[in-house]
Amino acid sequence: MLKLLWRAYENVAMVVGLGLLAIICLTWTPFALLLNPLLPEARAKRIGRAAIRGGFRLYLRLLTLLCACRFEVRELQALGRRREPLVVVANHPSLLDAVILVACLPNAVCIMKARLMHNLLLGAGARMARYIVNDAPLPMIRNAIAELREGACLIIFPEGTRTVTPPVDDCASTAGMIAARAGVPVQALLMEMSTPYLGKHWPAWRPPVLPLTCRVRVGQRWDTLERPPRFGHDIEAYFQQTIDPAANRLPPGRAASPE
Repeated sequence: MLKLLWRAYENVAMVVGLGLLAIICLTWTPFALLLNPLLPEARAKRIGRAAIRGGFRLYLRLLTLLCACRFEVRELQALGRRREPLVVVANHPSLLDAVILVACLPNAVCIMKARLMHNLLLGAGARMARYIVNDAPLPMIRNAIAELREGACLIIFPEGTRTVTPPVDDCASTAGMIAARAGVPVQALLMEMSTPYLGKHWPAWRPPVLPLTCRVRVGQRWDTLERPPRFGHDIEAYFQQTIDPAANRLPPGRAASPE
């Protein structure tokens, strides 16, 4: 009986969790649509990023209170208090990863798929925050370098998409090349979840396995890169060696499903 009740709670938590995210994003959307064309670019960007960070911080608190989620982010918060231009690279087990990083890192800017700029929930806010699209490599790199030189924290998932085979898939060298050209450090973050909820093989309609724990560890820092074109290989090897082998795995009895 208790097991059935817990399964029912997991289903309710899924609906509540996804619903809360939609409400938070839709609440900010009309303000972003109104303010973005009216404000100077620098001010719009600053307000847009602060609003997204505040909304995502609220979302993590609500998940903790209502949905049996636990986020171990003390190391990440300490990193954010340094407020320095930085390229942050992380593995990517879940859709929650970007939410967690943006919630904890001030003046964060993400590199996004172009289609998300027109997403009903995310598009208006992302455009106001001046997030960077990845549809054209050279403009993407130029925009990323410009943001770093203005003091931003650039978030990059070197895998390019959510992890298919834990602990990490093939990684690109883009983050290292951007950091080298901008003259800023690279900081590795290790995302470790009790289960890969909303991961590559976890459809949105499948409820989480609760309690859900997500831990973010601050890993190696590269103040300078000797071989930027080899950074993809180096960061992949580092993730392979340091991510907890038990993390980000499908639970027993839950077979992988296509998206």
